[in-house]
Amino acid sequence: MDDILAVACKSAQSAEVFRVTSSRTPVQFEANRLKQIQTKDSTATALRLVKDGRVGFAQASGRINAAELVNMALDTSQFGFQAGFTFPYLQPNNTVRIYDPSVENVTIDDMIGLGSAIIDAVCANTAGILCEGSVSRGTATFEIASSEGGRASYRRTNFSISMDGMLVRDGGILYVGDIQSSCRVLSDHKSISGEIIRQLELARENAALRSGTFPVIFTPYGVAGALLSPLISAFNGKTVLDGASPLKDKRGSYVFDNKFSLSDDPTIPYQPGSGPFDDEGVQTRRNTLVYRGKVVQFYYDLHTASLAGSSSTGNGIRNGGMPSPAIHALVIEGGGTSLTDMIKDIKEGIVIEQLMGAEQGNILNGDFSGNVLLGYKIENGAVTGRVKDTMVSGNVYQLLKEVVAIGSDSRWIGGYVNTPSIYCPAISVSAK
Repeated sequence: MDDILAVACKSAQSAEVFRVTSSRTPVQFEANRLKQIQTKDSTATALRLVKDGRVGFAQASGRINAAELVNMALDTSQFGFQAGFTFPYLQPNNTVRIYDPSVENVTIDDMIGLGSAIIDAVCANTAGILCEGSVSRGTATFEIASSEGGRASYRRTNFSISMDGMLVRDGGILYVGDIQSSCRVLSDHKSISGEIIRQLELARENAALRSGTFPVIFTPYGVAGALLSPLISAFNGKTVLDGASPLKDKRGSYVFDNKFSLSDDPTIPYQPGSGPFDDEGVQTRRNTLVYRGKVVQFYYDLHTASLAGSSSTGNGIRNGGMPSPAIHALVIEGGGTSLTDMIKDIKEGIVIEQLMGAEQGNILNGDFSGNVLLGYKIENGAVTGRVKDTMVSGNVYQLLKEVVAIGSDSRWIGGYVNTPSIYCPAISVSAK
């Protein structure tokens, strides 16, 4: 990294070098059997520089020649945007706990045994179900150096389990599943198999639901799949700058129900989205986006913040290219109502667990619609069975403007979203 930085600074006013070195070992299962074991090692290096006031960028994988990488970045700088920011001085900061050495000591046999135990438990509960998924361990090292001085790095471990089940029944296909991810070892197979079995039990009977407008409960999976994408886009500082966010002029306004609070928190220990600094070397922090219904702030990277006349919120993330504003770990504050009590409160309604095609609506406007891949009918305060051939549509801002209750059942979905169930008074349902 130092050699790249030295070469870059001979031709550019300032520069930064960012490198990620990772190793990942997934154990994959298909049709209830072990399918594949492999280890993937990779190194990616990215150079960003400022030449004549414009930003240039280049990246490469594996071994690289410093001069070639610098020349590529210099070539792109003549077409780059104006640099309204300066690279930060980098200070080591490893106060966020995201590394667990025991992850690297998990054996392949342990991972095979964990996946097999989940499959065995699910198959013992439901004959004929086909399971596929993976158990994965990994380690990544993040390093950044800047011409402004300093150097920072951190290591993060990751252990994840995902398992899906498919069951052909009653002329249709039922999909169930769960995913968990952590910087620590996940060793309890019952937490995954138990969640899948819970879904199977609730879906054991079919229930008819007529078209109309009904109360709806989004489980944590339902919230993550149906409600969050529009919000992530709306709070993105770039979307706000472009004038495309419906919240662009709502900062300080009460847009949501006062039960609803939302934050991005990369300081939570042992979560895969956490880290001491973002991919631009800016120290991370907990950013409150919504507090008791009021829009508090948006999230920025260095470039977007400079255009907005603001400061980076530590949300500069590289997804295979230049940094851009992105979420680390989204957290919806939990409430005090159990899922059971929510269900008991509804005479006729629907529970949404998984929604397919929710992005088909006008995401920027908050509209969504999709087929209920996994959902249940509520009748007289009890779940009576799975709904089929059902489509729902709504608007995120309307749903979250009047919330009946926030659940006490908060959980992580894939390690990057923490949410409870949310009970809303009405959603449009179209059923065959």
